[in-house]
Amino acid sequence: MRRYVASRWLFAVLLMLPLLGQAEEALSSWNDGSSRQAIMAFVEAVTTEGSPDYVAPAERIAVFDNDGTLWSEQPMYFQVLFALEEVRRLAPQHPEWKDRQPFKAVLENDRKTLAESGVKGILEIVAATHSGMSTDEFIGNARRWLASARHPRSQKPYTEMVFQPMLELLDYLRAHGFKTYIVSGGEVAFMRAFAEEVYGIVPEQVIGTTLGSRFEDRDGQLSIQRLPKLVHNDDGPGKPESIDSIIGRRPILAFGNSDGDLQMLQWTVAGKGKRLAALVHHTDGEREWAYDRESTVGRLDKALDEARAKGWVVVDMATEWKRIYPFDQ
Repeated sequence: MRRYVASRWLFAVLLMLPLLGQAEEALSSWNDGSSRQAIMAFVEAVTTEGSPDYVAPAERIAVFDNDGTLWSEQPMYFQVLFALEEVRRLAPQHPEWKDRQPFKAVLENDRKTLAESGVKGILEIVAATHSGMSTDEFIGNARRWLASARHPRSQKPYTEMVFQPMLELLDYLRAHGFKTYIVSGGEVAFMRAFAEEVYGIVPEQVIGTTLGSRFEDRDGQLSIQRLPKLVHNDDGPGKPESIDSIIGRRPILAFGNSDGDLQMLQWTVAGKGKRLAALVHHTDGEREWAYDRESTVGRLDKALDEARAKGWVVVDMATEWKRIYPFDQ
């Protein structure tokens, strides 16, 4: 009888080993601090049947900003670096650019004049390099650049400048029945060029800033042509607006890193039931960058104050992440 009980106990332990391993591996690049504990407690509460906070799988919507939340955004938004390189690549087809600002500044590497052109200048560059072609052609251009371009500091491909802890979080949420979306100020087709391969987020779950488009039939060749016209700016209040119009469900979890994500986080926690809003706080000047209130890229000021006042999760990158990038040892 004793041998029978021992064998049953051993069998039960063997059955539990895979589950124990999964528990240890979940969010393994996170230190066991307040953010990791809050996230895991939230997921357990909303996914455990019988829990007063249980949320049906169809309602488990998680939204993530991209720049500065899922991958780095310094020294400049990666999509802007792509657009600047496209100006140089396309310049032979546009001889007028050599005398026209802000394109002249890009071609002459005149950073001062380019900076003085401000947001208006950047938008003009993006419109010129992201339109006048089909969506398929544009995605092909983006993928070629992503395959060859290297980050100026790490010399790694931009698609390797992603945050390992956030990749683990995406996997962890999906393993618990969440549907994960990107809701970013980045242009939607640019993000769709890499999001599925890098994040496991399919194109239909990538939401971003959109340009105008037009269906064309050129002698039986069908295409969607991209127009140099801004249709929706998916930043600030534009984020909850696009969530409402495209997803049609209010998220129960939202992750951002800047003031541009504030309204998305506010919209998420304003719903009924248990909710989680979180910010990635860039505090690691050695392994990544340290910046917040005064930064011209990814400024975090009002959202940081609201997060602290309302008890949102604020992930201190320097203290709460064991690794930053997948290539870190």
